[in-house]
Amino acid sequence: MLTLSSVSKSFGGLHVLQDVNIEVPQGTIFGLIGPNGAGKTTVFNLITGLLAPSGGDITFDGASLLGHKPHRITQRGIARTFQNIRIFKEMSLLDNVVVGMHRHLDYGPAGLLLSLPGYRRHEKRARERAHELLSWVRLDHKAHETADNLSYGDQRKLELARALATEPKLLLLDEPVAGMNTGEKVDLMGEIENIRARGYTIFMIEHDMRFVMGLCERIAVLNFGRIIAEGKPDEIKNNPQVIEAYLGSDDDGDEGDHGDDPPGQPAAGTGVTA
Repeated sequence: MLTLSSVSKSFGGLHVLQDVNIEVPQGTIFGLIGPNGAGKTTVFNLITGLLAPSGGDITFDGASLLGHKPHRITQRGIARTFQNIRIFKEMSLLDNVVVGMHRHLDYGPAGLLLSLPGYRRHEKRARERAHELLSWVRLDHKAHETADNLSYGDQRKLELARALATEPKLLLLDEPVAGMNTGEKVDLMGEIENIRARGYTIFMIEHDMRFVMGLCERIAVLNFGRIIAEGKPDEIKNNPQVIEAYLGSDDDGDEGDHGDDPPGQPAAGTGVTA
């Protein structure tokens, strides 16, 4: 569904990505991991049109995304959540999700100003769909509450529902469990699995290795702007290059630790503690 072919990105003399090749098959949950500063978010920014690659191509459903503005890429069927939650906290949950449907609401300015039948019909349909999406993440019972009143974990789920409101084929999740406690992570893992089961393809960046290893079918590892490994979770967690990327070689001492995992936590899902 999504292919990055020999993608590179430079900022002046700084090479952030070099010859990156990734293929995300339709219907899968695909993970991208790597130490801090490896270039993971840059990959998402290139896919969504926030940045243009310095070289290579990015194709979605067989057509290149290069040269398209972010809103056009959204129209093509790619939605994204961000590392920092971006919801309208003063609005209700229902209105937050309806906002995500703006490209599907075809009633024009006159319909809105005069409340014409076409506007009322589209608005009713949008709110029904918003309720449905909130039910997918088990927030429909809070549909009319203000988003600012939600717990952190529920705000994450609301952002997920709003992304789904754009009717994407591919959902990009940028560190979906950042800041969550263990219970919230387990809860969101179930929601993501349910979303994939409804026919969506998911591509995620995540630092929590237990979450990635327990959810993704395939994982690519980015280090210093290059893909150093790709495969199934068991292949990745036992890959010597991946272990070295997170922990450093025996010769490197403390300088080899890129700080991707908190002290005392398993590094890259290897079972080795820092």
